Amino acid sequence: MNAHLFIDNQVEEIKNTVGREKAISALSGGVDSSTCTVLAHRALGTQLKSIFIDNGLMRAHEPEAVAKAFGKLGITVDIIDRKKDFFDALKGKTDPEEKRKAFRYAFYSAFGREVVKSKARFLIQGTIAADIIETQQGVKTQHNILEQIGIDPEKGFGFKVVEPLKEIFKHDVRIVAKELGLPEGIYGRMPFPGPALAARIIGEVTPEKVALVRAATVIVEEEVASLKPFQAFAVLLNDKATGIKEGRRTFGHIIIIRSVESKDAMTAEPSAVPFETLAKMARRIAAELPEVSRVAYELTPKPPATIEYI
Repeated sequence: MNAHLFIDNQVEEIKNTVGREKAISALSGGVDSSTCTVLAHRALGTQLKSIFIDNGLMRAHEPEAVAKAFGKLGITVDIIDRKKDFFDALKGKTDPEEKRKAFRYAFYSAFGREVVKSKARFLIQGTIAADIIETQQGVKTQHNILEQIGIDPEKGFGFKVVEPLKEIFKHDVRIVAKELGLPEGIYGRMPFPGPALAARIIGEVTPEKVALVRAATVIVEEEVASLKPFQAFAVLLNDKATGIKEGRRTFGHIIIIRSVESKDAMTAEPSAVPFETLAKMARRIAAELPEVSRVAYELTPKPPATIEYI
């Protein structure tokens, strides 16, 4: 793709859409939302307010890292603590689609409050082509899809949604992000699900489970970093299994390691991770997270599986 031409066209379109009104950028730190934030900042300058909603479900130290990275780009990021709202919305829910819907409602409600406070009329978000296709095909409902499933964001939440990336896929987003001057740590980072770590917990989502899968994900990302997979992470299952700790029988959590290779996230194949790396991840997870008794590696491609677990 011609990234320079794409950027010029989207900057102009954002300007024409927003006009003299104010807008809010829904920034999560992933490549999609980061690219949208820089595009919108070029188009709108001080008309744009960039917000990171701390939902309690993000990667380790994500809020601080995002604020620091964008500060270096001259973009101020407001971090809004809404952890309680998200955990309240997810409480008691175990069905994957119900969890996605609960996350979506909490997500847009949180931004709706910020829109009211800032008197903005537009929300800039990083919807990409794969999000829309998978939602329309019924594979799973993405959290950042509203109009595509018949929800009017202006009536429901008080703002209009602007989606500069909705016609391109992840590999093109990375090209645009690099052209915009984003650091490699952002444009080259692995995808992260819209519902965040809630997508990697089978069963009810609780702060304790989030802390566990977050710590396991740190280990997985560290150990596969040199392999540069498209996406790699840890998943916490709902079941438990027997184990041995200090010579005594225990009943602990089960962690699944998932690593895949893909171009556009529409299809994927399991990564050929060396056995030594898999064994090291299993040893580290079991040693550093004593509540875990089993670690397994998953080999299912997409399809028939999805990349994420919910």
